[in-house]
Amino acid sequence: MQKLLELASSKTAIFVYIAIVAVIVILIIMMTMKNEDKAPRIISTGVSQPTGAYPVVVGKGKEKDDEEEGRSRFCMLCTLDANRARFQRTTYDESITLKRFCEEFRNFACSKLKLYYSIDDIRRFIAGLTVTKIIILQGMSGTGKTSLAYAFGEFLDNKSTVVPVQPMWKERTDLVGYYNEFTKRFNETTLLQKMYEANYSKDIYVTILDEMNIARVEYYFAEFLSLLELPNPDRRYLDVVSDEWDNDPLQLKGGRIKLPNNMWFIGTANNDDSTFAISDKVYDRAMVMNLDQKSEPFTAPKTKSIHVTAEKFMSLADEAMKEYAITKRNMRRLEKLDEYMIKVFHITFGNRIMKQIKSYIPVYVACGGEELDALDDILAKKVLRKLEMQNPVYIRSVVDGFCDYLDELFGENKMQLCKEYVQRLKKNA
Repeated sequence: MQKLLELASSKTAIFVYIAIVAVIVILIIMMTMKNEDKAPRIISTGVSQPTGAYPVVVGKGKEKDDEEEGRSRFCMLCTLDANRARFQRTTYDESITLKRFCEEFRNFACSKLKLYYSIDDIRRFIAGLTVTKIIILQGMSGTGKTSLAYAFGEFLDNKSTVVPVQPMWKERTDLVGYYNEFTKRFNETTLLQKMYEANYSKDIYVTILDEMNIARVEYYFAEFLSLLELPNPDRRYLDVVSDEWDNDPLQLKGGRIKLPNNMWFIGTANNDDSTFAISDKVYDRAMVMNLDQKSEPFTAPKTKSIHVTAEKFMSLADEAMKEYAITKRNMRRLEKLDEYMIKVFHITFGNRIMKQIKSYIPVYVACGGEELDALDDILAKKVLRKLEMQNPVYIRSVVDGFCDYLDELFGENKMQLCKEYVQRLKKNA
């Protein structure tokens, strides 16, 4: 009898064990089926999606997923699309002249911002802006380089964008941003947003590259330099991303943004051990302005900001080139000086520099300056700068003869900036 009880107990235990296992298996199967019902189903939209795009899903949590799917990878640029009417000013000053432009800018900086600049420096700055979209402000710390560019934006009632250059910058993405594969969003820099905004506006936009040579300009700014060389502004497109998505911003075509023709880049540069030398490639394409000392304070009438379109500003330059073209006498002097430079220093003006000279001088005159002063200024900054690459011993031996030739060609007590420049080279040789 005892054996029968033991056998029954053993069979019961086995049965219970099998039953428990069966229940567990059934529960696992039921849970798996339930999860499959909850899983989102991918819906084919009939439109091929770019790599990295979110698929459209339905199921539990659909509202949240749809919200994420609707967001563009360029959130800020899409916001600018929605608010584009804000950047389209309707009233502008069409009666402005270059001379009044310079005078009012100087008075505005003085009366509103307590910044003091000589009228000659203002003329050089404005004339330089009409020659190229790249201005380099050089000089000792505290002479007002960044302040000048900032004041210009304030004067135009369109604040300048300050971009603090970082020492490790090497490429375009440091300026315009990059696509983050983890967040599926584009890191939109302030400069990219301002470029996008400028394409909706007629205003003048100013971007300040603060301490531009703390990194190598010819690296991080290379694509900008190349695009700004193109004669047709409508062909200046900068690559932002490699592909195009359906919900990209309106003005981003094929992953590219147009480099706005109403934007100027003003770089401030220091020449010390913490910075890199600016290459000839950059210098040749830019206009350089030296701010070596602070100007004396003065009083000026209260002056308001003005509203001028970039198109109007450049049309003033075109008018100046017709009305104040370089005189034939000074053109002959330039030709003789070019021949002398080739013979003595083995350097020449070059087509780019000659084009800049022919643009710069008429505008400087239209701003209220003298033709010979403008010629003296641009020769010292664009041509004689190349002498820094020459053998210093040789330069020291020919400087006095060069100054005598300038007196012979232009007259005594003329071309003082050129003479001071080569005498400084002689002293430092």
